[in-house]
Amino acid sequence: MPMTALIRNLATMTRVGLLAPLSNGTRYVVGRLTDQEGLRKARIHPIGILAALRTYAQGHGERSDNTWTPVQGVINALDAAFYLTFVNAPVTNKRWLLALDVSGSMASGNVSGVVGLTPRDASAALALVTASTEPMHELVGFTSGSMAGWGFGGRPAALTKLAIHKGQRLTDAIEVVSNLSFGGTDCALPMLYATKNKLPVDVFVVYTDSETWAGNVQPVQALQEYRQRMGIGAKLVVVGM
Repeated sequence: MPMTALIRNLATMTRVGLLAPLSNGTRYVVGRLTDQEGLRKARIHPIGILAALRTYAQGHGERSDNTWTPVQGVINALDAAFYLTFVNAPVTNKRWLLALDVSGSMASGNVSGVVGLTPRDASAALALVTASTEPMHELVGFTSGSMAGWGFGGRPAALTKLAIHKGQRLTDAIEVVSNLSFGGTDCALPMLYATKNKLPVDVFVVYTDSETWAGNVQPVQALQEYRQRMGIGAKLVVVGM
């Protein structure tokens, strides 16, 4: 069975009894899921594995009445596969500045309809992929602080560095972006921050739920100013999750 089909049918195989604790079927599937070369050849995306893990672990479907008893060995294998699929992220060797929205709204809603996969969890996962694969990167979060500009409720909107690093567990990365004091979702802040600190950046990436501009300067203006001052043709990617 191709890797994608195998991952998609884990619940069915468990429900019919093929996957059970200590069974040969479980042994085989665990071996497939933890085969990094197989995951690489199948070009499995880390978020695809994370979505499968969240769905399988809950033990029931969202669009049907089907239920199953998750096998812990399969859950562990999916967890391991998430980190193994980082090899599928092409290394660009660009200089990355990732800015994550850490507002309370990031903890609600589902990404791509996957129950339990919130924008906060998905953004932390993708940040972890970049931190694990790109040698030149810096990660910051949208929080209240002292940088020029104002956020919601009269609090200053600013960026703060996030302690997300290579080799870190996803649960720890999610904890880093949780329970922070939120300022404003201003997508111009990464460029303003880089301009102020004279950081050489090739790619700015903003992960947010839906908001894109809550400041005094439009992101495109901040990007143009950064390009002019630093002499770098930097690009900006805003991901509404």
